[in-house]
Amino acid sequence: MTSRVRVGIAGTGSCMPERVMTNHDFAKLVDTSDEWIVQRTGIKERRFVSEGECTSDLCVVAAQRALESAGLKATDVDLVITGTLTPDYLLPAVSCLIQDRIGAKRAGAFDLSAACTGFLTALSVGESFVAAGRAKCVLVIGAESLSRFLDLQDRSSCILFGDGAGAAILRPWDDCRTGEVLKTTLGADGSGFELIHMKGGGAKQPPTQESVARGDHFIRLKGREVFRFAVTKMSDLIVEMAEGYSYEDIGLIVPHQVNARIIESAMERVGWPLDKVFINIDKYGNTSAGTIPIALDEARRAGRLESGKLLISVAFGAGLTWGGTLIRW
Repeated sequence: MTSRVRVGIAGTGSCMPERVMTNHDFAKLVDTSDEWIVQRTGIKERRFVSEGECTSDLCVVAAQRALESAGLKATDVDLVITGTLTPDYLLPAVSCLIQDRIGAKRAGAFDLSAACTGFLTALSVGESFVAAGRAKCVLVIGAESLSRFLDLQDRSSCILFGDGAGAAILRPWDDCRTGEVLKTTLGADGSGFELIHMKGGGAKQPPTQESVARGDHFIRLKGREVFRFAVTKMSDLIVEMAEGYSYEDIGLIVPHQVNARIIESAMERVGWPLDKVFINIDKYGNTSAGTIPIALDEARRAGRLESGKLLISVAFGAGLTWGGTLIRW
């Protein structure tokens, strides 16, 4: 039997659109205010793609920055995996477009759809390929252009989301000696699919003039139910990932940036201080699959990832789906 290869994160990268949407901009569109949004979500601004800009554009830049961080070339990549619910097209996979544009001529490519858990799901799959010896360099991306699917008249949802992309390079740990993936967990409960969903666009309800007029192609969510689920699931996942280790072993928690109040409530439930958590939702809003890799890249560049310390990442999203990852940096 082939022994399992230890897997590390060799590099990270991210890319945000230049267009900034502040809370004051939304106050011109719906009945809201900067104070109302900040108090309930912690969000001050978010980024939206501009006309003609799309998910693959963000992914390409994030991927190139991750490769540069890892000291690798695109031709070193064996596999491209993107977690996203907003690809450029229904088909082909946005990963194929990325693979071509960065010049990863040797790489296979496919997408994963797990909403806000998309990056951790892609990371888990990519880690499995490297651990099994089936790949030596996997490019994992989490990215969204959620602004294209927002009802800008629905203040309960449109204020929450933003666009962006983050990427990580997975390699055998012996080749990079950093960011070892120690354990992961993934879960789902499809009975809760209506908490966050979009009715239109799939095979059950393809686009029609009527469905577009009804707003079936916008993201809808039940905020209170999502809040309760998220606080419980986030705190439970943190405890699960930390099991067997002491509080002092944990260097940083990089959670899905869903809502500042949710993160605060989850940490209170765990009994840990907020200074253990990396938070950037105030700048970017909820970028779904993009939140964790964007935050991970920012934390790395800010020097927040301590050598030898443990990093916990947790996420949950539409599906319902959830995931957790424990990494020793």
